[in-house]
Amino acid sequence: MINQEYQLQDVERPNLYRDTYPYTEFPRVEFEEQSVPMEIPEDFWITDTTFRDGQQARPPYTPEQIARIFQFFHEINGGTSLIRQCEFFLYSDRDRKAVELCKEKGYDFPEITGWIRATPADFKYVTQMGLKETGILTSASDYHIFLKLKKTRSQAMQAYLDIAKAALDNGILPRCHFEDITRADYDGFVLPFAAELMKLSQQYNCPVKIRLCDTLGFAVPYPNATLPRSLPKLIAGLRKLGVPSGWLEWHGHNDFHKVQINGAAAWLYGCSASNCAIFGVGERTGNPPLEALVIEHAQLAGTHPKINYAAITEMARYARKELGFALPSNYPLVGKDFNVTRAGIHADGLLKNEEIYNCFDTQKLLSRPIGVAITDKTGAAGIKHWIEQRYEIDIPKHDPHVVAIKDKIDSEYNADRISAISDDEMETWVREVFGSKLPPER
Repeated sequence: MINQEYQLQDVERPNLYRDTYPYTEFPRVEFEEQSVPMEIPEDFWITDTTFRDGQQARPPYTPEQIARIFQFFHEINGGTSLIRQCEFFLYSDRDRKAVELCKEKGYDFPEITGWIRATPADFKYVTQMGLKETGILTSASDYHIFLKLKKTRSQAMQAYLDIAKAALDNGILPRCHFEDITRADYDGFVLPFAAELMKLSQQYNCPVKIRLCDTLGFAVPYPNATLPRSLPKLIAGLRKLGVPSGWLEWHGHNDFHKVQINGAAAWLYGCSASNCAIFGVGERTGNPPLEALVIEHAQLAGTHPKINYAAITEMARYARKELGFALPSNYPLVGKDFNVTRAGIHADGLLKNEEIYNCFDTQKLLSRPIGVAITDKTGAAGIKHWIEQRYEIDIPKHDPHVVAIKDKIDSEYNADRISAISDDEMETWVREVFGSKLPPER
């Protein structure tokens, strides 16, 4: 008998939360006096959806590219289990080849898991690939249950429980993805469904995981916000139900620019796993950037001596060169100019002591030396250094080409310019002055 507190409410009409989601206006955040405390798990980690959600936002990766990205995750881990799992599509020959290539590497971490819809036809792919865990799409909101699936809540729940049982019967750990949880009826469906999953866990003596999917990015990290938008309260209710932190995972989207802070807040309020994709690439506005969560983890748990943070830089270089990623130059942590100081007064301070305007030792941790943009105070030596950093060329100290470029810069500031010289301007002037003598940019 289900505890009355967690009884499914099989309503006749969908609860669309029109006061919160009017649709013809921006969604609303409402607050209440009731709050929830932070509950940081003893251990918390990263999971990755680059090969699932990340492939819904771009042309598919080749199996070989997936294997290389997977290797980067292992390199970042550096013998730890920080990036603990990666989920894979299993439907096409290409998908299955990618899984095989990654399995051949023999890594303990990241662990390879699957992703399927809640149908028996999909389940066969998990067994064929010999995976120990799979994600299962279990849509939670009435938007999906009534309007997409055309089912009642009881019909949807039964279908989800049937596929979870099928996984457990085959010795596979189910990870139920509560799709659109930030528009779901929390007391009427989310908690009753979770309670049934915990009963299955007890029956089979096996974990049953729950992924909280903020499908449209509606979650807010405020503990005093109301459900269903309050991320802290979404997690707190499941923890009160008895779901262990290690069985909870957060999956967010960036529709309202909160994807990274929500990923971190999930850790702070009792969810051990935070899901992400490389450089935030995922459906629509994307998922939490993997590299950002790696650094967030270091800020919360401490910089780990084994984790290879510099591999993030190598992964970004690979993504630009081999995958066609066009990362903005000012993109945090991996952008071409993320640690380049442009303001003249800032550059002056940076040259005196780099800690003044550099947020951490980017050379030591990310293998990214600081950079200083060209200003009226740079001088010929700085111009020489700028050119040599970007091109396969050694320039004499008093090279006339450098002098010519310095004259152009001086003329800009003699005309009362205040801003730094941009890289585009420098590249144009360097090519004009050097002509065919200049090799391609590194």
